[in-house]
Amino acid sequence: MKLSQDKGPLSEINVIPLVDVVLVLLIIFMIAAPMMQHGMNIDIPNVTARPLPTKDEPQILNITKEQRLILNEKRLGMKELKPAIQFLFANKSNKELFLRADKSVPYGFVVQCMGVIREAGIEKINIVTKPLEE
Repeated sequence: MKLSQDKGPLSEINVIPLVDVVLVLLIIFMIAAPMMQHGMNIDIPNVTARPLPTKDEPQILNITKEQRLILNEKRLGMKELKPAIQFLFANKSNKELFLRADKSVPYGFVVQCMGVIREAGIEKINIVTKPLEE
């Protein structure tokens, strides 16, 4: 009796379909992951209830270690900072700005920016820091 001609059960596992399914799932997750980070447009239903009172969205001025100014994701120069802040807070009653500066930025530059912010009419400047880790 020859074993090669015997048509008994096949004992090997075929992994090619498994690899195909895994690759398809990988592609699906690669496409879906960025959509989860950016969100989706949702049509919210209209209601007659009044909105709850909330504070305005925080306005943030970032100062990078290269001393670049970024006001709410918009790059500015020092000369453009005062008019941009005045325009941003023109119709707002709560004049509050959060200042985030890199720790390697010279103190004098941060104080100079704070002076421009005060000249623009901002009443409250909050400096953003991280809590000290133990």
